[in-house]
Amino acid sequence: MKVALCLQHVLFEGPGVFRPALETRGYAVRSVLVPVEGLPADPGDFLLIMGGPMSVNDREAWIEAELQLVKTALARDIPVLGICFGGQLLAKALGGSVEPGPKFEIGMGSVSLTNMGKSDPILSAMPQDFLVFQWHGEGITLPPGSTHLLTSADFPVQAFRMTDRTYGLLFHLELEEVDMGSLCRECPQDLERGGMTLESIQAQSRPHLRRLHQLADRFIEHLIRV
Repeated sequence: MKVALCLQHVLFEGPGVFRPALETRGYAVRSVLVPVEGLPADPGDFLLIMGGPMSVNDREAWIEAELQLVKTALARDIPVLGICFGGQLLAKALGGSVEPGPKFEIGMGSVSLTNMGKSDPILSAMPQDFLVFQWHGEGITLPPGSTHLLTSADFPVQAFRMTDRTYGLLFHLELEEVDMGSLCRECPQDLERGGMTLESIQAQSRPHLRRLHQLADRFIEHLIRV
């Protein structure tokens, strides 16, 4: 059975709906809490890099080690999908950079397709502007040679593609309502910083979860087929 390696950075930001999307397609999902457990030598057959409240620019040995594992996965041309912190880490591994943004972005926010995004095999099915779930304060500088797919007013790079098997997203598609509750409880300072509450986050996001999960499934379907 093929193995999808899920790199977690905190317990409360796991694979979410990516797990069943992978499992129903024949993958065993192995989650590793990197700062505590360290990294395996092998990135498996699919690398899923999740979020976290830390910065990829923090001087932590495990972050540098994870960057090297991501580069190994890229060299092997296996599917790689980075989410939030994971998207930032992927961008840095590919030669981009991560810098503080103009604001802390939290809750449902609008993103727009770029001209290249309109022809992307996954995102071309989306409307020109749509809402995604955001939770970050830093943004991405586009890695050299990558394709810019989604943008927003405050964070110009919301999604990029390096190859048909390599995507980085600044936002979350995987969270279920219970996961959002955990995120809110574990990061109350972020709620205060963004002027949100658990109740407002859940009320704002609830109507959009099904569509976000459908897009998450579309990413997995594409990445394992190309």
